Amino acid sequence: MARYTGPQTKIARKFGEAIFGDDKAFEKRNYPPGQHGLAKKRGKKSEYAVQLMEKQKAKYTYGILEKQFRNLYEKAAASKGVTGEILLQLCEARLDNVVYRMGIAPSRRAARQIVSHRHVTVNGELVNIPSYHLKAGDKVAVREKSKSLDTITNSLSNSAQVYEWITWNNDTKEGTFVSVPARIQIPENIKEQLIVELYNK
Repeated sequence: MARYTGPQTKIARKFGEAIFGDDKAFEKRNYPPGQHGLAKKRGKKSEYAVQLMEKQKAKYTYGILEKQFRNLYEKAAASKGVTGEILLQLCEARLDNVVYRMGIAPSRRAARQIVSHRHVTVNGELVNIPSYHLKAGDKVAVREKSKSLDTITNSLSNSAQVYEWITWNNDTKEGTFVSVPARIQIPENIKEQLIVELYNK
């Protein structure tokens, strides 16, 4: 399974946001990496550069490589509705993202690992494909043998975020992907229209 495995703080500093979650190193140095990171005067970015940065930010945020992201864009473009919004909805409906949103994992990278290692079921069936696309009403649960794993129990105990489009029962360690989230329900700071403009060039 192809995925980005490089340094996270450096990438977060590039975008000026802790896109991978809590990061103490980023908090100490929340300016761009490199010897000119603290320079006050930085050249104005071209329209293309701004659009490209936004696409890269979205890819890194959701942990998706270019080919897979392009496929999601083409699927969004072929759907009825606002392309950029549908693109983000497709990203949010990935199993690894929903596992992260439910609090089963502390980060999307950890969520991918938990899914890949067969700790999660969908509608009672084991699914080990992080990119698996969930549909409204799908039940996501921690596998019975995995409910006592420290990584999962620690993550759930520290999870306080609540999303309207997801339900979670901490006693049974099972949740429901109630519906595809509306754009206003997706908290990521991504300007999806810039991504659409980039792909339409």
